[in-house]
Amino acid sequence: MSEFVLKYADPRGEMHQQVAEAGSERELRDRFSQQGFLIYSIKPRREIAGMAIGGGKKKINLEKFLIFNQQFVTLIRAGLPILKALDLLSERLTDAKLAPHIKAVREEVRNGSLLSDAFARQAVFPPIYVTSVLAGEKSGALGEVLDRFITYQKLALAVRKKLILSLVYPSLLLVLVACLMVFLITFVVPKFAELYSSMSAQLPAATQILIAVGTTARNYILFGFVGLVLAVVAFRFWAKTEKGEERIDRWRLHTPIVGEIWIKYQVAQFARVLGTLLVGGIPLLQALDTASSSLGTRLLKNSLAEAGQRVKEGQALSGSLQKTGIFPGLSIDMIEVGESTGALPQMLASVAEFYEDDVNTRMTATLSLIEPAIMLTMGAFVTFVLVALYLPIFSLADTLK
Repeated sequence: MSEFVLKYADPRGEMHQQVAEAGSERELRDRFSQQGFLIYSIKPRREIAGMAIGGGKKKINLEKFLIFNQQFVTLIRAGLPILKALDLLSERLTDAKLAPHIKAVREEVRNGSLLSDAFARQAVFPPIYVTSVLAGEKSGALGEVLDRFITYQKLALAVRKKLILSLVYPSLLLVLVACLMVFLITFVVPKFAELYSSMSAQLPAATQILIAVGTTARNYILFGFVGLVLAVVAFRFWAKTEKGEERIDRWRLHTPIVGEIWIKYQVAQFARVLGTLLVGGIPLLQALDTASSSLGTRLLKNSLAEAGQRVKEGQALSGSLQKTGIFPGLSIDMIEVGESTGALPQMLASVAEFYEDDVNTRMTATLSLIEPAIMLTMGAFVTFVLVALYLPIFSLADTLK
């Protein structure tokens, strides 16, 4: 007998997870399916332990995974069996990260596993994808469900690309400004310090301060660089802990301007995922669990877990989300309207579209202000350095006259 970690939903839609013994995965699936449970995933217990010891979770290229799904849906709709479609695609994939996992999925399906379980066992595919495949298997409309996932993934990638591209120029500008400041402080200023030391000139206070900072920085620049690297490494390790992730999320949330943009982006992503799952026929509690696991923020995951518990107790989704104190008021009102009219999936799609547009507008406006601020800061710093360095020369010229 082997031990399996079983995740399933009961007839009321409540999620459960337990360790069960069975001779095989299929035997355990049949046993719980006959009792009326909706099986979400079955994984060998030793595999779960290995994943915990193994460390960080691997990532796949979502754009190439999207292309795979477009080809997969096309083959299925052409009448090919799932196994034959996987055979054709797995041998033609060129992505070194994705190909081994698709081949592993093909072998699992060939050995009798369900497609959703085969994808879930790889532990690299998005939770929304695994849940969507599960819904497609249960409803017999795998092609339609995967089409909805492809549409969602295209929208999510488009929003993410737009955000990344808008941040490229300001980030590059900040790096160049930092390099310029380090060059002036550690190279130019010490050269002038040697000049003024040989002339025994009386230096203004601003020049003395600048020279003191420059000579100190040059003497300890190596130690400073090593210290900075160690600090960054230590911060990254701390940021990966549960407490560190939640603390950083709270800092983001309370940061002026940035915090509002960040939470709206997360709400848009959550609404998009939840709406997609509900349209696919996934029960609300299971959809909430999957939507929260697809988010990259610990604070929101914990808040959604609390909201899910309230929904399980019979409270409305809108009221449960409002009690978290994180979701914007407008999103709560829109979700409440969706619940009362029976059009929650459509309203969640509207929430996602509204906040995606709002995030794009606010990002554009904020970056249009940040770029001039960076340039002004750089100009003020360079001006101060030049004035402080050349002021003694002007004083000496006046003395010689």
